[in-house]
Amino acid sequence: MDKLLTLTVLRRISQLFFFVILVYGSLFMTTFYSEDKLTGALPSLSCAYDQDGGDYCVLIPLQHQMDHRVAGVIDGTSSAMAGLMGTAITLATFFILIVVLNKAFCGWTCPLGFFQEVISMIGTKLKIKQVNSLSFEVVKKTRVIKWFIFIFFIFIFPVLTGLGFLGHEFGDAFCRICPSRILTTLAVGDASQIVVDNASAGYMTFSIFADLLFGLMIALALFIKQPFCRICPMLPMQAVFKKFGLLRLVKNGSSKCDTCSSCVSACPMDIYEIQAPVVNQNITFTDCTLCGKCVEFCPHDDIMAFKFAPMPVFSSSKPYFKKRVKIDKWWKK
Repeated sequence: MDKLLTLTVLRRISQLFFFVILVYGSLFMTTFYSEDKLTGALPSLSCAYDQDGGDYCVLIPLQHQMDHRVAGVIDGTSSAMAGLMGTAITLATFFILIVVLNKAFCGWTCPLGFFQEVISMIGTKLKIKQVNSLSFEVVKKTRVIKWFIFIFFIFIFPVLTGLGFLGHEFGDAFCRICPSRILTTLAVGDASQIVVDNASAGYMTFSIFADLLFGLMIALALFIKQPFCRICPMLPMQAVFKKFGLLRLVKNGSSKCDTCSSCVSACPMDIYEIQAPVVNQNITFTDCTLCGKCVEFCPHDDIMAFKFAPMPVFSSSKPYFKKRVKIDKWWKK
């Protein structure tokens, strides 16, 4: 049993557990839509359109608060206290969650991240040729997209909607295109979110784009690791607070690290910066999902580690590396 027990296996169990809780949670917790959810500010993509879900992500209330509250403060129809209190509570809840688990919410709990990994495993077993890593130039260009979505779709479009400059469909612009909305509703037998919405040209455009994005994500995930995660606006949202997270990825690149790039090859987000030789430094980069693959595939003792505050949780080692490589080869046969 110990031969097969790895960090990735533990992570898969966590992902499956949270997929059930976040997609079907109301079946166990007697919740309905916005009432009685676990937090209402989750740092992973769990969708409020799934009315059977146990929680929904922080991006949902933020968009609504920009549209219905913050815009009112800007145009003077609402007081600062009334307009900003909801946003402050949402951000405070999000901050507390990030302090506890940091960006592990992506790698260990996100239903959409788990779904993409499952598709990737299917692609591997179907013998579809895998793209092991995207080039650094492609990664650099891709990284800009998530910041654009974060700034415009989460904040600017909803505020402009509240001020009357854009149509109502821009009030929750990111939710309109988020693949998690289609995935989680389909998972509970609701096909209404995949139907093209012809209420207006704007709604129709958003719904067609959302369907195309969902299909493209599935197609790419068959041979590219975590395609949507690379442009997910949750990453910049987490990055704002990640320095306060107690769980972190630390590298102690002493003379033992020969920059073999094994960590980069294992990274599903192609974070090339983690191979840089640094000493006892927090390397939880913006794109990191704290999946731990770089720690698992580091061939040196104690170079890479998960730490919770100063306490090591899981460190790289030669014996574990050999075991992990053996399992990986067996899986890819």
